[in-house]
Amino acid sequence: MLAKHFHSGKRGAMRRMPLLFLIAAAVPATALAAPRTALGIFEGWGAFRESATPRCYAIAAPSATIGRPEIKPYASVGYWPKSRIRGQFYVRLSKERAPGRELRLTIGSRRFILTGNGPHGWASDARMDAAIIAAMRSAPSMSVASSTASGRAIADTYRLRGAATAIDAAALGCASIR
Repeated sequence: MLAKHFHSGKRGAMRRMPLLFLIAAAVPATALAAPRTALGIFEGWGAFRESATPRCYAIAAPSATIGRPEIKPYASVGYWPKSRIRGQFYVRLSKERAPGRELRLTIGSRRFILTGNGPHGWASDARMDAAIIAAMRSAPSMSVASSTASGRAIADTYRLRGAATAIDAAALGCASIR
C-alpha cells in the first residue's frame, strides 16, 4: 500500500527553523529524492507537499522516547489524491519491534492497536484512520508503545499541539489534485 512506505514575527520564525530541519530529517530517505514544498510549521508539526508523487503529509518527531533511539522515529498523516487515499496515519518507531508484539497507540483516553511490521505501524483500515485523526485533534499528546525482541520497552511520545493545523494544511495542499 502506498501509505505503508510513508507565523508570525521574526523571533518566532527563528525558533521554528531548527524544528523544520528536525522534521525534514525524520522524512524517509526515499522521500528526500522528491522535491518538497513546506506548507507550514505548526508548533511541533510540519506539513509538506511532494509534487512528483504527488502527496502531502503532516509529520512530527517524538518529543520523548524511552532509551536511545535506534531508528529516526516519526508520526505522519498522509494524502495521496491520485490513489484516493486521504488521512492515513503512519508511525515509525524508535526501535525495531519484535515479531508478534502488539503495537499500542494511546491518544488521550483512546487506545488503538495498530498493524504493521518491524518499526512500522499504521491503522488497520480507513475507519481507524479517521478515529485516530479525530482523537489527535482533541488530545494534548499521543504515545506508541511495544517491545523489542530482547524485551526492552519501546515508547515514543508526541505532542499534538499544532497537529490538527498541520493535518489540515496537508489536506488542503493536495485538495486540488485529481
